[in-house]
Amino acid sequence: MLMEDGGEASSSSSSEVRSVSSHVDVPRIPNPQLKRLLFFKVYKRRWFVLLVLCLLNCSNATLWLTFAPVADQSAQYLRVSLEEINWLSLVYMVVAIPLSFGTTWMLDTLGLRITLILGSWLNMLGALLRFCGTPLGKDVGPLYPVVMLGQTLGAIAQPLIIFTPTKLAALWFPDHQRATANMIASMSNPLGILLANVISPVMVESPSHIPVLLIAYMVPACIICFLATVGIRSSAPPTPPSASAETSGSEPFVQGLKLLLKNKAYVVLLLCFGSGIAVFTCFSTLLEQILCVQGYTDDFAGVCGALFIVFGIVGAAALGVFVDKTKKFIEATKINMSFTALACIAFSVVSQLRQQKVAVAAVCSLFGFFGFSIYPVAMELSVECSYPVGEASSAGLIFISGQVQSVLYIILLQGLTKRLTDSPLSTCGDAVLSWRVPLMVMAGLCSFFTCCFVILFHTRYRRLEAEEQATFGTKQSNGSPTSEHAPPVES
Repeated sequence: MLMEDGGEASSSSSSEVRSVSSHVDVPRIPNPQLKRLLFFKVYKRRWFVLLVLCLLNCSNATLWLTFAPVADQSAQYLRVSLEEINWLSLVYMVVAIPLSFGTTWMLDTLGLRITLILGSWLNMLGALLRFCGTPLGKDVGPLYPVVMLGQTLGAIAQPLIIFTPTKLAALWFPDHQRATANMIASMSNPLGILLANVISPVMVESPSHIPVLLIAYMVPACIICFLATVGIRSSAPPTPPSASAETSGSEPFVQGLKLLLKNKAYVVLLLCFGSGIAVFTCFSTLLEQILCVQGYTDDFAGVCGALFIVFGIVGAAALGVFVDKTKKFIEATKINMSFTALACIAFSVVSQLRQQKVAVAAVCSLFGFFGFSIYPVAMELSVECSYPVGEASSAGLIFISGQVQSVLYIILLQGLTKRLTDSPLSTCGDAVLSWRVPLMVMAGLCSFFTCCFVILFHTRYRRLEAEEQATFGTKQSNGSPTSEHAPPVES
């Protein structure tokens, strides 16, 4: 049983997590280290580090999708085509894939502090360059290459930021708070996407408002950079919050990658959850194009996208708390993936119906609720099945898998579309495409990889077992420890 007590320490603001047995009797298998009770301090400063990461993740997401919701006005102001505006968002996907390996090495080797500070500076410089490429004066026209350079810096910062939640949760939080911390940090990214989809259309009523919009995104980036540079003083707390935190990232980087690729359970998770990330990327990217064919407006597509994200954050919060208390990572992931596949099938059918706004909105909400909630839990599961490989390596490879499959899926689905000669209700403009076959393929892929995961994925909770053995000197025979965790009690 874990109990958090003791309140503030004299030298720093912290609490103590005292490890004791869930039974009164002494463990049957004695552990020499139990000659002294194990104490794990959890420092209140961990919440500040988590806050900085959340703000940084949210800011980077707003930079990513600044121009997409106002693509027409952006193209007019920057004097470029819509395709070039699309590249301001696509550059994030293109840059992330080759840089991801370097990011995982940096997190596991150089540490959390250097990675976060570098990410915050790149994010801020990217925001500044974007504004410099859209001068307010009339004498100098907008400079698209400068804006693209700013977006590229933001894209370089993305893997430095988005790989960090699992590492931060492992280094700063006790085992009964890790999934919740991971969930909070991870869901700040879709929150930033939601904010960009709301703020950009509201602020840009005409193309001349683009510079003001960029200022609105630049100011938070500068503040967050200051908070990260000044406020984050170390990569890890003075003392570890759990037994596994003492050996976090203990495997060398290259050796860790080899161990991951030899781990059958991890490879199944890598492919199946990577496919899930790709399906969600396709949904977010193609939603408006899919719905407009049946006469749904851009505003309604925006509402569906917002419901998708909002319900996803709610689902992730609920599942994160549940998993923290029960440690049922595998069961939660398999059940939610199954419901996500059903929601994907339902969307492929309902989205092809006309005048069914309530049904379409409901399916989008369920799709987000079950699908988004998997992300933080699956990231924790990747660490559990691959321990003692570094958290950044295990989470980073899954992100790379998702990005690669996203590119392949988008190319495949767009290639399967057919031009329609007659669609009287369409609001798509000149290009009216049939998405019936691509949606069936997307639902089929989602269902196939879900079945593969449910049937083939089996693993022990290696990190929890290591913590249990270090604390109690016992090994569990099943997939998870049997000890219970009491909620923290702070005085």
